[in-house]
Amino acid sequence: MGQYLLRRVVLGAVTIWIVTMIVFTGLRVVVPLFYGDIVDLLTAEYGSGDPALKEQLREEYGLKVGVVEQYGRWVGGMLTGDIGVSLRSGRSILLEVRQRLPVSLTLGLVGLTASVFIAVPMGITAALLQNRWPDYALRMYAVGSSSVPSFWVAIMIIVFGSIWFRWAPPLHFAYLWEDPIAHIKIMLLPALLIGLTPSGGLVRIMRGQMLEVLRQDYVRTARSKGLTERAVVLKHALRNALIPIVTIIGLGLPGLVAGTALFEIIFVLPGMGNYLVQATNTLDYPVIQAINVTFALMIVTANTLVDMSYSFIDPRIRLR
Repeated sequence: MGQYLLRRVVLGAVTIWIVTMIVFTGLRVVVPLFYGDIVDLLTAEYGSGDPALKEQLREEYGLKVGVVEQYGRWVGGMLTGDIGVSLRSGRSILLEVRQRLPVSLTLGLVGLTASVFIAVPMGITAALLQNRWPDYALRMYAVGSSSVPSFWVAIMIIVFGSIWFRWAPPLHFAYLWEDPIAHIKIMLLPALLIGLTPSGGLVRIMRGQMLEVLRQDYVRTARSKGLTERAVVLKHALRNALIPIVTIIGLGLPGLVAGTALFEIIFVLPGMGNYLVQATNTLDYPVIQAINVTFALMIVTANTLVDMSYSFIDPRIRLR
């Protein structure tokens, strides 16, 4: 286990390093070839073409040194906890991430938790009642929820809620430590809608896994011993059927956090996705770089934790 964990940590570090190279090269080398660097964009916005001003800004932003040195400074800063400063606002990106990451994590966690609590019982029920009307109804729900974009549902709720019920989501965000009740009111609806689409896929996977596990010899043996159907399903079948679900959950959370941008924009939430969209629109490359590396770190960590959890779910699995 220790050697396996060490290998995964080394592999994760190499993966993050490759991500930093790709992100940095794309923003600092490729983009300026087509659109100019950030100094050209900033001076164009304010109608200033003063070469002296441009040189001053390039010196201030550290653009006058070579690309390799710029990359070294950026990576060195990240290793010491300094992930940069926004070129637009002048605020520390680390402070922004500390404020915004909990918002996106909350959305992703609540959405994924709701999705799992909905999908797992539905998948078990559909498998136990295979080819009966509850199975058909649950499969229709799974296909429907996977087909309908959840952000479209969010827009429809806001539009028709305002027309029919004079309701609109709160426009002023409140953190949990400031006003817990207001925070729950603001976050609950978008979090549940985020979990809508993944729940459909989880229902189908859970149903398929349960059908496969229920046909195994050890399940038939458990039934032949006189165990109740509840004990057979919950103690013997469910545990083995959960392995792919755990994989999807572990790998899906970073994706949900990274994919909350639309919901954060629709519901005016100060999360990481909203921050990334704003930075992309203004080509604030230190912010774009920092957020992409943060998401990559989350995905690598989630992959490692998911792999480590297999041996706890199923003792037959040994990590080497």
